Amino acid sequence: MGSVQEKNVVVKEKSLKEQVIGVWELVSYQTQAEDGSIIYPLGKDATGFIMYHPEGYMSAQLMRQGRPAYASGDLHEGTKDEMAEAALGYLAYAGKFEVNEETNTFTHHMEVSMNPTWLGQQQPRVGSIEGDILSIYNGLNPADQLVWKRVK
Repeated sequence: MGSVQEKNVVVKEKSLKEQVIGVWELVSYQTQAEDGSIIYPLGKDATGFIMYHPEGYMSAQLMRQGRPAYASGDLHEGTKDEMAEAALGYLAYAGKFEVNEETNTFTHHMEVSMNPTWLGQQQPRVGSIEGDILSIYNGLNPADQLVWKRVK
């Protein structure tokens, strides 16, 4: 009888950066008030996407449901009040990102942002991936927690 040799197969676990590449749909965005109560800054039914590209770029877009269209019907011709209301219910930025594998930290570089306050900033996001769920909290404000589900 011949002997059966076992082959030692080394399975390399994917890095966090490799795992996060793709498109993720928002499941929830919440923060915690000082009294411990949960707040949903864009509503419980907020929608959005975060995308991580293999070339090291990312984009995040989140919005409140039910934002009214401009009465003019034009993309750029809303009243100041209409534009302010639209901006109040929208969060968007994009730019390069880096991953620190040891600390599970993503650094988002705000190269473009709907809110000019964030332009040029580099903000940490601490994350973990379990299956198709990406959980992130804001490294500057850990009460801000976002849960995303991978889009297939």
